[in-house]
Formats: sequence, structure tokens, C-alpha cells
Amino acid sequence: MFGEEAEEQLEVEYPLMAAGGGCNGEACELSPGSGSVDGYVCDPRTVLGHSDRQTWSSQMDFIMSCVGFAVGLGNVWRFPYLCYKNGGGVFLIPYILMVFIGGIPVFFLEIALGQFMKQGGVSAWNIAPLFKGLGLASMVIVFFCNTYYIMILAWGLYFLVHSFTFHLPWASCSHEWNTPNCTISFSQPEGMRSPVMEFWERKVLRLSSGLDDMGEINVHMVLCLVATWLIVYFCIWKGIKFTGKVVYFTALFPYVVLVVLFFHGISLPGAVSGIIYYVKPDWSKLKDAQVWIDAATQIFYSYAIGLGSLTALGSYNHFNNNCYQDAFVLALINSGTSVFAGFVVFSVLGFMAAEQGVDISKVAESGPGLAFIAYPKAVTLMPVAPLWAVLFFIMLLVLGLDSQFVGVEGFITGLLDMLPPKSWMSSVRREVIVAVCCITCFIIDLSMVTEGGMYVFQVFDYYSASGITLLWQAFWECVVVAWVYGADRFMDDVARMIGYRPQPYMKWCWSYITPLIQLIFVLQGVFLFHLVNYKRLVYNGVYVYPWWGEMVGWALALSSMLCIPLTVLYKILHCKGSLIEVSTHVPQQSDANKPKYSKNKIKVTRISNY
Repeated sequence: MFGEEAEEQLEVEYPLMAAGGGCNGEACELSPGSGSVDGYVCDPRTVLGHSDRQTWSSQMDFIMSCVGFAVGLGNVWRFPYLCYKNGGGVFLIPYILMVFIGGIPVFFLEIALGQFMKQGGVSAWNIAPLFKGLGLASMVIVFFCNTYYIMILAWGLYFLVHSFTFHLPWASCSHEWNTPNCTISFSQPEGMRSPVMEFWERKVLRLSSGLDDMGEINVHMVLCLVATWLIVYFCIWKGIKFTGKVVYFTALFPYVVLVVLFFHGISLPGAVSGIIYYVKPDWSKLKDAQVWIDAATQIFYSYAIGLGSLTALGSYNHFNNNCYQDAFVLALINSGTSVFAGFVVFSVLGFMAAEQGVDISKVAESGPGLAFIAYPKAVTLMPVAPLWAVLFFIMLLVLGLDSQFVGVEGFITGLLDMLPPKSWMSSVRREVIVAVCCITCFIIDLSMVTEGGMYVFQVFDYYSASGITLLWQAFWECVVVAWVYGADRFMDDVARMIGYRPQPYMKWCWSYITPLIQLIFVLQGVFLFHLVNYKRLVYNGVYVYPWWGEMVGWALALSSMLCIPLTVLYKILHCKGSLIEVSTHVPQQSDANKPKYSKNKIKVTRISNY
């Protein structure tokens, strides 16, 4: 793409050059990257003692893993509902704007940080030791996500097993779990309940009266939970060499099902009305601040930002991988999937509304309500209903599985990178550590397969990985990279990897635009929605959580948010030197093992085929 006359010579200072040449004499080598390079680039794997770190077998393994992790259930069940709720096609304006000033810059930052440091979500923040709490916070968030997210997969597996029948069990009122108030009438008189709702609450959840009535453990759900954890374990126990192959199926198969469901959906009567309802613009919504907050939080949810897993995935890249290009490609895939899924969902909801003779607003749902109530009910109205139920729940299961096992992989990577390299713990086999983590999460999950488990699940879902916690995390990531480590310095680091500096807009976003937007939304979320317009947490519009249930939720949220300021305070109080010295201090090797460094300059040539 660039001719010889357009190639630029970029000289960068690299202080980790040994006097004998190379990093400790051997780290700097001719690096082909993604094209031809005339100079030498220093790979920090050897500098940091991680030259034996695994790398992806091919770059497509990384792309598929990121697609599998970031493209998940939120793209299918959250984005379409937010789009309909916030003005239809008008919602795409704040959404696309947030993609470019919030989503892509932070997404790129996390991947590039992992690729450059060759470390997971915790140790990568050694670039600014004072703020290593960022890594700890991401570990706490992803641990909570790994713990409760798998319950959705267990429910999906339960529905899938019950779909292999000629007559779907949630299509009629003739089962032992049904009550006299069950009716298959579309009008549903007051006090009556649909069979799918009774199947969900009385058969699947066996819902109790509240959080203070946990009841018995549902044995069938325990078996589904065990099955899903076993699948996750055997997908990641051998590391990314194996995981990178599994995601080819788990990332691509949902798209096949989505396409099949799309063409089936648009062939149904009433589908056009549903799609129009989905995209019809309501320009007045642009004046509503909540629309912009929903757009920002959806970006951070669907891009899986702030969890540390993207940093872990990036750490397995080859040093010269063009992560800048990858960030834009992955953003296009992620957001494109969300928009396309909206057509799939609302074509079916339009059919459902037409069949029942009601307005589509009466059947539009998001989250578990869409997956386990609205869509299963719509399926019962279709010809060959069990076939479409099986396809839908297989897609749901596969969509969630790759997000789950890549999330667990990110947690394991961060945990392994934290272990001292010569301690007895570092000698423990990876398979054992993965097993311990999975079993720990499974034990916590047992509280969610009780009769009061849904109330526990909602506390985890609402607080532990809420929009506020993710925005708080991403805000500090931008501040630390741009103002503590240095935006220009990080741009130089990226140039060492990909051969050229990214567009200046990335630096402007990290330094000013993105953190300012995140801070505004965090403050607005905390003060406006939790203080001024405070409302108690409610399940299904009926059950109001007790005060101690909300306190448990806030404890989950603060357990990650407080990691950052508490770590800063601890390091300031326990480390010697001024604030600047503490914030930039990197542990030094002993004099006996310390190599003699010289400020040799490494010449890096712009890669010719970008």
C-alpha cells in the first residue's frame, strides 16, 4: 500500500537494550510482523521472562475467540429491546457515536496492552504499579460474571432437553406444575397465567416467595449446571491452543442459526410490522439522557470491556500483530450482529403480536424474559414448533458457552500471571487450577438452583457487573494509560508492535473524550438514579427486595470498584518515596542478575503492506 518513497523511519528509545545487543542479548530480533520490516523490534516476552508464553496458532484463532467472547447473549436479547425502547432507528445515532468514542478506543486499549505486556488482566497494569488495583477489579468483576452467567446456560440446557418432544411442555396447561389459573387464551383475563410462564416459574425455577425463603435445591437444575461446567472445563483446561480451535464452532454456529431464524421469521405473518416497530424512528428520544446512557452501557456490555479478558486474549498474540486493525474489524462484527439480531427477534415478536391480536409492546421483552418467556411462547404458535425451539436453544447455549469459557480463560490467565514464577504454586498443573476455579464457582452457583435462586441471580446480575462498575473500570483504564503512563508513550509502544502510529483520535479519546463521557454517566447513574430517583430493586414488577438484599448487592458492586482507590492508598502508605516515584516504580532485579542497559536506538520501519 505504501511505496518506498512513502515509508517513514521511526526511531524510538528502548531502555531495555543490553549492551551486548538485543534485550538481555537475545530479545531483539528481525521481526517480520505482518509484512516486511527493515529494523529490529524488541519483544517484551523475553525482557519480562515470558518467552515460553503460549501464542495463538493463527491470527484467526484470536479473532474467533474475541468474537465468541464479546458477541454473546446481550447482542441478541438486550440490544433489540433497547433499540425499540429508545426510539427505534434513532437509537443507532447515539449507539454508533458511542462505538467510535467509547467502544473501539477502550477495546483497542485493552487488547494492545495485553499484546505489548504479554500479561493477563492483572499483571499488565505493571505499566503503572500504583494502579494495579485496576487488574484486581477486573478479576473480581469477571469472577462474578463467570459465577452467575452460567446459570443462563443451565436454564437454556434445561429448555433444550425439554424441546426434544412432539408437544412442547410449555404449550399446554395439562401438566402437574400447572395451576387452575393457567390458560392458553391470548387475552389472558386478570388473574390468569400463560403455560409458558408457569413452566418457567413453577417447573424450571420453582420460584419461592422471596430472598428469605431459599427452599430446596432443584436436582434437575444441578445436573444441567454440572453439565455446563464440564463443557466449559474441557474447553479451556489445555489452554488457548485447544480453546482457539473450539471457538471456530462456538463463534460461527450461532450465525448459521440466526440466518435460518431470520429467513423463517420474515416469512411469518406480522413480521413486517414487528420490524417496522423495531426501526421506526422517534426523534424526540434524542433529548432523553437515558437514551445516551443506555447506548453507552450497551457498548460496554456487548464489547466485554473492563473484564480483563480482552487483555488476556491479546497477551497471546504475536508481538507484531496488527491489533489496531483487529479492533475495528471486531467492533464491526459485534455491532453488526446486534443490529441483525434485532431483525430476527422483532420479526418473531411481530408474528406473535399478530397471532394474539395485541400491540407489539405487550410482547416485547429483554433479557431472560425474551429467552425463556416471549420466544418460547412465540415458538408454540409456529408449525413444527419443536424444531424451532431446538434451534433457538442450541443457539442460545452456544452463544453463551463461548462467552463463558473465554471469560473463565481470562480469569485463569490473570491468576496464573499473578503467581510467583519460582513458588510451589506456579508448579501446579494448569488443569488443577482450572478445576479449582470451576468447582469454586459451582459451589456458589448452588445458591442459584434453589427455589429462591432467581432472586440471588438478579442481585448478581444487577449489581456485580452493572453499567456503573464497567464504566468506572473503563474510566480509570483511560486515565491511567493517558495521564499516568502517557498517551504518547503508549502510542509509541503500539508503533513498536504494528509499525505505525494509530490515528491521533485514539489519543484524544483516551485522554479527554472517553473518560469525560464515562465520568458523566457514572455520576449521573449514581446520583440521579440511585440517590435522587431511588427505587427499591424489584423482581418481575411484584417482589420488592429487602434492604439487606440490596446491601449484599452493593457489597458486590463495591468489592470491585473499591479495589482501585484502596490499592492506591495501600501503595502510597507502604512504599517509600514521593507520589511520582511510587506511581512509576517498577521492581528492579538484584545487582547480580541485572543486565547492563544502554540507550541504543532501535530503528523500526513502517510496515509496507498496511
